[in-house]
Amino acid sequence: MAKLKANGIEIEYEEFGQPEHPALVLIMGLGMQLIAWPRPFCEMLAAAGFRVIRFDNRDVGLSTRMEGRRAPGMWRMVLSLVFGFRLNNPPYTLDDMAADTIGLLDGLGIARAHIVGASMGGMIAQTIAARYPERALSLTSIMSTSGDRASSAVEFKDLRRIFLRPQPPATATRDEVVAHMAATYELIGSAEHLREVSYLREMLSESFDRSHYPAGFIRQTAAVVAHGSRRDLLQKITAPTLVIHGKRDILVPPRGALDTVLHIRGARIELIDDMGHDLPPVLWKPLSELIGRHCQNTAEARPDTPAAIAAS
Repeated sequence: MAKLKANGIEIEYEEFGQPEHPALVLIMGLGMQLIAWPRPFCEMLAAAGFRVIRFDNRDVGLSTRMEGRRAPGMWRMVLSLVFGFRLNNPPYTLDDMAADTIGLLDGLGIARAHIVGASMGGMIAQTIAARYPERALSLTSIMSTSGDRASSAVEFKDLRRIFLRPQPPATATRDEVVAHMAATYELIGSAEHLREVSYLREMLSESFDRSHYPAGFIRQTAAVVAHGSRRDLLQKITAPTLVIHGKRDILVPPRGALDTVLHIRGARIELIDDMGHDLPPVLWKPLSELIGRHCQNTAEARPDTPAAIAAS
């Protein structure tokens, strides 16, 4: 892994594949580190002919912590989601996080890339495709949403179970934190027959050892809540777009993905049976193949792009 300065912060990142191959950047979701993009999944994409880049968003992992920036309380943010109260003056915005990604690409000398994001990362990826159309060869939005409150609404009982559960105290051990996170994934994750508990606990343990920083999770949540609807922004996207979503997702209901597709010209959707709000090992191969085909088809359809030239 390596680190570079971009957009006024330091970003930790890792690459897979050959530097001359078309770039594919993976943007992870709320509170999750780059290792939440599983190494075997990244290697599958690299084997398909891509230069794969995963990185820590600001306020998570080994990238810069935005200390000193105050965020609203979790109750305030939940009420904002439920009733549509405006959340003013977040510590930073999804536009700031999109600019971080562009800064990372600049630092790596990458003019254009396939942009892939999961959950909050999908929101950031959508923002990049809309705000920086010249940088996005394609867009893949996974288990994400348009941000429209009605279309994205989570059942209040689920919001309470997920976000308002008692949190581990500051003195909690790694085992206690991992157990809490694993319980959260049981609520929001894929059907039991798709889960692999040993992998999940290993990833969560590695995340704790690498960087346990709950304050960053709160600030990232504020960025998501404050962003609101992206419907108007989505209509500006011209990059070929694939939306992938699990039919079992309760954190980001599938209707949010459907609303995303409706507002991006030419977008298509793949709904996955029994998939929740996670990336279980059994889905790594089919998901990497979906993404790989989408990106390759983009290059074939637009043979004048740098990606197509590099792939030829």
